[in-house]
This record gives sequence, C-alpha cells and structure tokens, in this order.
Amino acid sequence: MQVDETTLSDLAIFHADEDQSVLNKLNFCQTMGGSQWLYHLLKTPLSTLDEILATQQTIKLVMTYVPAWPAQVTNGTILVIQRYYDAQIDRIPPSPSSVDAFLYKLFHSHDYSLIKYSVGHVIDFLKGLSALMELMEQNSLPTPLRKIFNHAKIILEAVRMQQIVQSGDKNKLSPSKLLFFGHYLLYHCKDKMHQLIDIYCQIDAYYSLAKATLTFGLQFPDFVPGNQPYLDAKDLFHPLLKTPTPYNLVMQPDSNFIFLTGANMAGKSTFIKAVGIAVYLAHAGMAVPAQVMRLSLFDGLLSNIQVADNIVRGESYFFNEVQRIKNTLTRISDGRKWLVLIDELFKGTNVEDAMRCSTAVIKGL
Repeated sequence: MQVDETTLSDLAIFHADEDQSVLNKLNFCQTMGGSQWLYHLLKTPLSTLDEILATQQTIKLVMTYVPAWPAQVTNGTILVIQRYYDAQIDRIPPSPSSVDAFLYKLFHSHDYSLIKYSVGHVIDFLKGLSALMELMEQNSLPTPLRKIFNHAKIILEAVRMQQIVQSGDKNKLSPSKLLFFGHYLLYHCKDKMHQLIDIYCQIDAYYSLAKATLTFGLQFPDFVPGNQPYLDAKDLFHPLLKTPTPYNLVMQPDSNFIFLTGANMAGKSTFIKAVGIAVYLAHAGMAVPAQVMRLSLFDGLLSNIQVADNIVRGESYFFNEVQRIKNTLTRISDGRKWLVLIDELFKGTNVEDAMRCSTAVIKGL
C-alpha cells in the first residue's frame, strides 16, 4: 500500500513526542534492535494479501508464547556481546591448557574478566534463542518466522555453537573452557553472532506487536476479496487515547463518500485519524483498534489533515492546501482503490472562499 510522508505525519505513526506516537504505543520491545525492526515493520505497509496474512499468523503464534518468553535475553545481554567485539583484548590462546589459562588469568586479569563476563552473556543469549526456537517450532511456522529460524538453525548447528549452548552452568566453567569459547567467539564467530542478534531482534519486534495486541485488546481484521473498495468497522477507536469513544463505520461502493460534521472539539479529527491508523495497521499485517474490522485491500492511503506553510519558499498555508488537494486528486484518478482522509478543506482562507473551493472539489469528486 502506498503511503507518503505527509500521511504518516498526519496519522502520527511516527512522532518525536512519544505520547503522540503510534510506534511508541506499540513498542514493547526488550532490545534496541527490536525497536529498530518494529520501526521497519511499521514503515513498510504490505501490498499483497499473502504477505499480510503471513504477518498476522506470525503475530498470532507469538501471542501464544508471550507468557513463556525467555527472560535471560535482555538488551543488556546484547549490548555486552556487541561491546565484546569492539574491545581491545590481548590475544587469546586457541586451545588453552589449564596452565595456559592460569597464566592468561594472571598476566591479563582485566581481559580475562571481560572474557568471562562476555562469554557468560553469550551463553545466556544462545540458550535463550535456542529455547525460544524450540518452543515455537512445536507449531507450523508462518513464512516470516520459518525463514529467520532456518537461518538461525544453520548457524547454531555448528559444533562449537552446540558446545556453548550445551555448556551447562556458566558460573562453573573452567578457565580453560572460558578462554576456549572466548577465542572461538572473538576470532571465528563475529559475523555469525551479529546475524543471530539480528534474528533475535526481528523476533523481538513480533513479540512487541503480540504484547501490544494482548495489552490493548486489538483485533485482527478480515480482508474482503474483490475489486471494489470496502470498509466496515465496529467499535473503532483511536489507540493513543486512554478512554476512547468507539465508533462504527461502513464505506462501500454505493456509499463511499462521507461528510463528517459536528461541534468544535467533538472528536471529528480524532475519528478521521482513527480510521486512517486502523487501515494502515491492517495493511502492515497488524491487529487494529476495533472489535471487528472487514476491509478490502487498498492500493493507497492519503490524508490532508495538518498542512503547513513554507515561509522560505513563499508558500502560504492556503497555497499548500490547494497543492495537496491537487496532488491527491491526481493520484487517486488512476482507477485503483484509495482511502482519502481530509480534515476541514481550505482552513487557510475565509469562510466564503473556503465554501466555494470546497464545493468545487466535492463536485469534482
């Protein structure tokens, strides 16, 4: 689905103020990398029903394991591993004997402490990732999870990786074993560890969406096949409000144009944005803020809600409103399915001119 930056800003999908950001509302990630992947998932709405359904299935599967999510992998665990690869450590012997380990510990005590601390976190990370994969593989995996799990399994099947995963209590490892693992991880496993961290962060992003779905009572929408645009939502609400008022909405080919009127501060803009956010999340494969939602697959989403002037270019508020409406009409004339959200046409001019301009646009539509 096509969405431009103006629409993303209007709907506050991403916002510098966390209280006004849909991304922040959905962010239950336990790692910084997970937050980056969550941003990626929200930034790229999907265009095919197969992709959307695969993402829905992934989130639904992860939802069933949220209560049993491994606790040993944290953002601190991943930061320790990443810093291990950036540290300046004296050369570690490849196959240290107990004597080699004793001498290294004696003459390189600071490095030995760092190796011990880092290897312990690697063990926690690999065991946590392995346990998570084993837990989820009890079910048939959706395509997104199957791809990243297959990649992870190839890396984890290496002999040395298996030795680390099966190493037992990290606090009871001998100094020679610690240095043996530390040497392998530092000199032979850097790229593979970064790949595993990236894989875990992808899973963490899906965990965040699963957690948000459970926490806020979101529901997965159903997509209606066909070439005509369709939208039917029951108890739709704006996800950023603490006590939202739910709405019902139906739009279909014989009633595809809605005039929304009401007193100031009655919630018109909030309702318009709620519709846009729900449709956007649905096309990202996520659950939506509604009890029931059925919709067609839209080709694009455009809004005209918060237009701004540009003093440097000499463009007034009204001029940019006109330009935005013109560009919107040009884009939606391609015969595809678009959802268009407009909040108060031509706010940048007087009431009489706004009425005449609005009438011309509405007649044209």
